[in-house]
Order: sequence, then C-alpha cells, then structure tokens
Amino acid sequence: MFDIKEIRAQFPALDDATIFFDNPAGTQVPRTVIAAVADAMIRGASNIGGKFPHSHHADVIWERAHAAMAMFLAARSPREIILGQSMTMLTFHISRSLARMWQAGDDIVVTRMDHEGNVAPWVHAAQDRGVNVRWLRFNTESWQIEPDDLRAILTPRTKLLALNCASNLTGSVNPIRTLTSIAREAGALVYLDAVQYAPHVIVDVEALGCDFLCCSSYKLFGPHLGVLWGKEALLRELYPYAVRCAPVEPPGRHELGTPQTELFAGLAATVDYWCWLGGRSGDAPATRAQLAAAYERVDAYERHLTHRLIDELLQIPGMTLFGRKDSLGTAPRVPTVSVTHQRRRSSELAAGLAARRINVWSGHNYAFEVARFLGLDLEEGVLRIGLAHYNSAAEVERFVTALKALTK
Repeated sequence: MFDIKEIRAQFPALDDATIFFDNPAGTQVPRTVIAAVADAMIRGASNIGGKFPHSHHADVIWERAHAAMAMFLAARSPREIILGQSMTMLTFHISRSLARMWQAGDDIVVTRMDHEGNVAPWVHAAQDRGVNVRWLRFNTESWQIEPDDLRAILTPRTKLLALNCASNLTGSVNPIRTLTSIAREAGALVYLDAVQYAPHVIVDVEALGCDFLCCSSYKLFGPHLGVLWGKEALLRELYPYAVRCAPVEPPGRHELGTPQTELFAGLAATVDYWCWLGGRSGDAPATRAQLAAAYERVDAYERHLTHRLIDELLQIPGMTLFGRKDSLGTAPRVPTVSVTHQRRRSSELAAGLAARRINVWSGHNYAFEVARFLGLDLEEGVLRIGLAHYNSAAEVERFVTALKALTK
C-alpha cells in the first residue's frame, strides 16, 4: 500500500545521506514540481494578460494554480484562493483589511498555542484599531484548546477567532469543527492556520466551518508560497490594500504585484503529486477522491513511524516530551515531536545531529506563545523533530542512535 522506496525516489534531495527531520519548517520537493518550475521559467516567464504566447502560457499557469488549490482545499471556486509570498505575509495583509471593520471596544481572540504568524498580525491590527486582545490558553493535559475555555472568553463584541489546526511545536490537533462552531455562533469570524495540518490531514474548508484558512505550499512538498482561502463574499467585501488599477474582483483584488508564475506552476504540480500518491496516473484529471486516498495512505504510514519515534524518545533518560504520546489511538496529532533534555541544551543537540547529517530545529520555532506558556527558555526552546511521508524507519533508528550518543 505504501512503497517507501518508490516515494523516496521522487525526491532528488533524498539521494544523499542527509536525514530531513526539519519538515515542519519546510519540506523537500519532488522531481515533478522541480520540472514544472523549470518549464514555467522557460515558457511562461512573463506577466499575465498579454497578447503573446509566453503571456498566454503564464495565464494558463495562473488559472491552473488557483483551480488546483481550490480542489485541494474543497473551495467552491478558484476565486476564493489568494496566493502570495507566505502565510505570514498574507495574514498581515488580510488582518489590515479585516481590521477596518472593527471598532474601539470590540475584541478579538488569539491563542497561546499558535505560531507567531497567526498572532502578531492580529495583535498589531488590534492595537491600530483600539480593539481588545483576549488570550485563549490550551490545556496541557489534552494538549488542545478546550471548547469550554473558548466559550468562557467570547463576548458579544468578539469579531475574530484566530486559531491553529495543529501546533507547530507540540504536534497537537485541535477540535476544529467544534471550536469554529462555537465562535461562529457567537458572531465571530474564524481564521484558521492549517500550515502544519495540511501536510498530514486532508482539508475541507466547508466542513471545517471557518471563514478563512491559510497554509504554506513549501510545507506540502511544493514551492515557497502562501495560500489563503476565504469565502468569496468576504473577499469581495474586504477593503483591498492594492494599487488603484488592480482588479476589482477576487482573487486579483487581494493579490499584490506580478504573480510568481514559476512558483504557481510548481504549486499546481504539488497538487498533482498528492493525487499521484492517491493513485492518479497519466493525464487523468486530479480529483478529491485521489486526494483522500493519498491522505489515508500517508496518515497510516506516518502514525506508525511517529509511534516508533515517540516510543524510542521516551526510553532516553532525562528526556521530556511536549504533546500527546500516543500516535496510534484516537488522540489526534501530526508527526511533529518536541523534546527537551535535562542535561543537554536543545541547540547543542541540534548542532550534534547536524554534524551527523541529521536536520532538526531547536528554539521556539516561532511558537513564541507556546514556549512562554510552557515556561521554556525562549532561546533554547525545544529540539523539534518533524516527520514526513518520505522519511523511513531506518532514518528514525539512525536518529535515535545519534541522540542517545549525544545525551549520554
């Protein structure tokens, strides 16, 4: 069902002896994505909307990228897909537009569980508009945001809940549908960060019940782009911070400057890769059924790999793990595992692993509020190990052997 050798053969970066366990910060890219980027730089290195063939090809790339991500996120229309430099940049951009709808005395909710890219844009926007910021804690037993804690913090003047689907430090997955329903019933809009969720769990924006959702294609085995989905009616209503001659209709209404055509081509190829994982062959259209099959295969494989990793980590003396310890049961998590050691600094361990050609991150990893909430040293933070479906059991064993040697 899951031929790891065939999967790994798709990724040129995996040809050497390096172990890539830095996946929450950015994944490697399959050959098909690299080829699509190269082809677009040859045949479509032009702006869109021109009268000549290279511009026509750029138009096709632009349209295909939006259509591919609409399918990927189960959006109603490609007009609901905004592409930009990064998730953080897109969130800063949309936060400025949304804040024009707020009044002094309103409030917004941000969490202690989110990546800084889904915190700082809203905090700055609230400061600009004289809006109160309410902080929502997470539970360190369930490692989730609990519905009752959200209910307790909402008010009739709450305009927005900014929430992550999965933590980039603990790997914990929130009960998204329940939380969005509670916020929407209170009259608040919901902005979801799915950057760490989308590489491991299929996304259906309608089923999640949110108003906006963002993810990063370079965490999905694609190029460096941010992707924002928003309800079309909201995107039409929001004030566009754009040049005066920009398109008036979404998505162009909120996409600034010349499109990164070659990256857009890589984005569409990334969706194709996912559908190949789900059984697509030849030139058959990419479908949600193929996507669902791909995620089912990836989830089954990653769960067992994560279980093996966590089991090994817990046997190392002096190791503390932050997040759920069971990856095989019903408790939801993604394969991001963060630890600290009582005698070795996280940065020291990361450097020692790097010397052995094992890539991991240390520090707060921009989960700034999470690290503060857990009382971690903000410089050292944690040692973060993030698995992807191209990693192997042999790599887990090599990593654990190296870590045991470094912690003796």
